[in-house]
Amino acid sequence: MQIAHTGRCDSQLLSSCIGSILHNDADNIEEVYGGLVNLQSGLTALMYNLGGGQLDPNGRPKNMESTRYSINVLHLQRKLMQNRHIYDQLMKEIEETQKKLEFFELLHPNIIASLAQTYTNTISKLGPRIMIKGDQSALAVPDNAAKIRALLLSATRAALLWDQAGGGRWKLLFERSKMQKQADQLLAEIASNRS
Repeated sequence: MQIAHTGRCDSQLLSSCIGSILHNDADNIEEVYGGLVNLQSGLTALMYNLGGGQLDPNGRPKNMESTRYSINVLHLQRKLMQNRHIYDQLMKEIEETQKKLEFFELLHPNIIASLAQTYTNTISKLGPRIMIKGDQSALAVPDNAAKIRALLLSATRAALLWDQAGGGRWKLLFERSKMQKQADQLLAEIASNRS
């Protein structure tokens, strides 16, 4: 995670991720994230993390850290779906945060802090905890820690959507090329919409 290493992140990507938790009236996954263009970064990461090469498009070694986070989030999402008490508490706390949108903007520190606390109160208790690696000076900033927890909550939301769409561990193993092809088609669609 960029925040853990630099203390900074793309505000548009952060907004899409936070919005995916709080806006539950979308008709499809594109709407959950505010449009297909907001999925470009994730689709690009998917393309290269699923690929067989050891280098990313910039010639750097693949980021296995993000793969580890993804596997851990999928594991926590499965545990969440098996624990009705935690799931109900999660939904209740998200509804409370949604009410705060009447008073605060989506990326206001109060909204981020509320979602971070929701993650701590619910998903974090399912264990094992996801240990985020990064620069200690960036991780020590309370606002950064809150953003990371809120983004982990968003990642859990994405894992839930993946599960609802028929995804799973076996698909990651046996349908990698199919997922890469679909991601490539969506990236081409994004590029054509921009031109």
